Amino acid sequence: MIDFFLIAEVKTVSGASGYVSVTPVSDFLDRFRKLKKVYIEVFGAKRIFFVEDCEFAEKNIFLKFKNIDSEKDAKYLTGKKIFVDKDSAVIPDEDTYFVHDLINCKVLYKGKFFGTLIDVMRLPSNDVYVIQLEDGKEVLIPAVKEFIKSFDEELKELKLKNSSGIFLNDKD
Repeated sequence: MIDFFLIAEVKTVSGASGYVSVTPVSDFLDRFRKLKKVYIEVFGAKRIFFVEDCEFAEKNIFLKFKNIDSEKDAKYLTGKKIFVDKDSAVIPDEDTYFVHDLINCKVLYKGKFFGTLIDVMRLPSNDVYVIQLEDGKEVLIPAVKEFIKSFDEELKELKLKNSSGIFLNDKD
């Protein structure tokens, strides 16, 4: 089974030569300059598209795909999601993880099950993890080293620091 990772969505057609403007969902914008191939879902299946060119203009990214040579051809791609396979995925820096790796991981506090990470809120200062407790309540934890002890990608376990002072009523 091939793993696919969402990196962008086609926003609009840009010009008459087949370029499309894309909205990235990746923090690694330079990856677009190096793209050779991507996958776009067409008729319920992911089809390979080869990237001929990538241009940046201010905060916009424009891609040109092989054999998409007109506004009419490119218009068909509007609204479609763009994926890469595992071989084209960016390798994150140490202590940096993809959201899809974090979602649904077990969260441990003082060695015991605390909850499940269900979402990552993207904020200007730092990300915030949304953790659902067993009783259904949600707790927000800043995704910073002050609070996070470790993350084991294989076990899908996020360990919170015992001394983080997250909970003022913590008696243990």
